[in-house]
Order: sequence, then structure tokens, then C-alpha cells
Amino acid sequence: MTTFDEVNIGDALPRLEIPLTRTLIVATAIASRDFQDVHHDPALAVERGSEDVFMNILTTNGLVDRFVTSWAGPASVVKAIRIRLGAPNHPGDTMVLTGEVTGKDADRGCVRIAVTGENSRGAHVTGTVDVHLPAEEEPA
Repeated sequence: MTTFDEVNIGDALPRLEIPLTRTLIVATAIASRDFQDVHHDPALAVERGSEDVFMNILTTNGLVDRFVTSWAGPASVVKAIRIRLGAPNHPGDTMVLTGEVTGKDADRGCVRIAVTGENSRGAHVTGTVDVHLPAEEEPA
């Protein structure tokens, strides 16, 4: 578990590599009730100008949340996620998420994490996550 007091501005989060399989892209689109054909039908995605199906923003948002909360621990609470999409995530690639602590708000017990997710085409996602961390680790 990560506590507010042990985190410093400039701390890097451990990178997370996510293989972008067709199954991941299609299943997470369906699970998030995003039935747009560009997320599950390769022929229609190509017809609409894409090279293949691509990941939806809801999945990207969830993966950013997972990245930060895996580092922060089960006592953390995500307060805000602000992301912007760039290069698409297509099957067969890998997205690498990295992050850095860029701010601390002692009044709220929150830290701000700058997050980037890159694939072979460039930045797929950039943004920030505000996460509340416990003040100190509870005794076992």
C-alpha cells in the first residue's frame, strides 16, 4: 500500500506493458457496452478509414485507472481522471503506461499523477489522475 507521506513529487510509477490483443479490444468494448462497429468489425473499421479495429476510450480510461491503483493500493480512491487520446491502439501492438507524481495536496490527501500510454505509433493516451492516499499505513 502506498501512503501519502511516503510519496514525493518526481516519483515514477512502475511501467506497465499491456499487449493489445484483438480479444482485449473487442471484449472490453462489448463489456463497456460500446457497440460501435469500429471496435469489433475489422472490415467495417477499414471501410471507415482505420487500419483495423481500435480500442475505445472507456477501455483506455479503465486501464489508466488500473495502472494508478495498482501502484497506489487498495486503500486509494481515484478522485479524477483527465485523459486525451492520440494514436489508436490496434491489435498486435503493445501499450506501455508510465507515470510520475507531479503534485501533492496535503489538505485533500491527494497526489496528482501524470500518465502516458505509448504504442509503436506514439502516445495513445496522456493525462492526469488525482488519487487520494491514506495518511499512514495501518498496523497489521
